[in-house]
Amino acid sequence: MRVGELLALRTDDIGENAIRVDKSLDRTGVIGPCKNVPAYRTVVLVDVEGQAAIKALIQFAKKHGLVFRSKQDRPLAETTILTQGLHPALKALSLAKAGMHAFRRGCNRGWELARVSSAVIRQHMGHATADMTALYTGEIPIEQVSKHLQLEPMEQPKQRSAAVTICLLERAMGIEPTSEAWEA
Repeated sequence: MRVGELLALRTDDIGENAIRVDKSLDRTGVIGPCKNVPAYRTVVLVDVEGQAAIKALIQFAKKHGLVFRSKQDRPLAETTILTQGLHPALKALSLAKAGMHAFRRGCNRGWELARVSSAVIRQHMGHATADMTALYTGEIPIEQVSKHLQLEPMEQPKQRSAAVTICLLERAMGIEPTSEAWEA
């Protein structure tokens, strides 16, 4: 979900297995329409992690209305989340400073590595076109994955195909490589 969609989320948008996305918070703090027609969607969460997320959201919200709200019961501002939460947490973990959009890109990449259909990814992301979803696609440098997963450094060739890189990422994530490139 986009940050504006999250910040406009109300308790009645959360169902047993899904979250309804039908509004967004704009940069001026006003809740209004979503960014585009495909942004109006239902995000289904039936896996164990999704069910845990829904349960945590319901417990977090505690009262009817906005899920993420300020002390004054107004929508929480993205800058507050960044300055008081995300950026200090990233600094404490010695990670590079990033914004909320990094989570969308991370979800997209994770689904991609899990071989989720691009049409399903597009629907969950609320993208208007396959081209937009393709912009989120990208190769994560294996050195970065190794560093964050604290893997032993590997001797690596200067150039490698995208298929071999995906196989290395799958191996690093504990997924059995499926590409024929792994055999090469």
